[in-house]
Amino acid sequence: LGDSSPNYVGIRNDNVNVTLKVYDILGREVATLVKKEQKPGSYEIEFNANHLSSSVYFYTLKAGRFLQTKKMLMLK
Repeated sequence: LGDSSPNYVGIRNDNVNVTLKVYDILGREVATLVKKEQKPGSYEIEFNANHLSSSVYFYTLKAGRFLQTKKMLMLK
């Protein structure tokens, strides 16, 4: 009970495996931004995309059993 972070209903305070990857339109992985265990919460990460061309990309976030993929448009 000494932990000051909030506990939400249905969310345990245990670390979970988290990965955040970016893929090109053909499904090739172009970047792995996160690959580690983390406690539940909000995080920010800086993504340097200077090496990528203007195109549509997809990013996938996996955290424990949670999985979400979204589309991203890169314009230079």
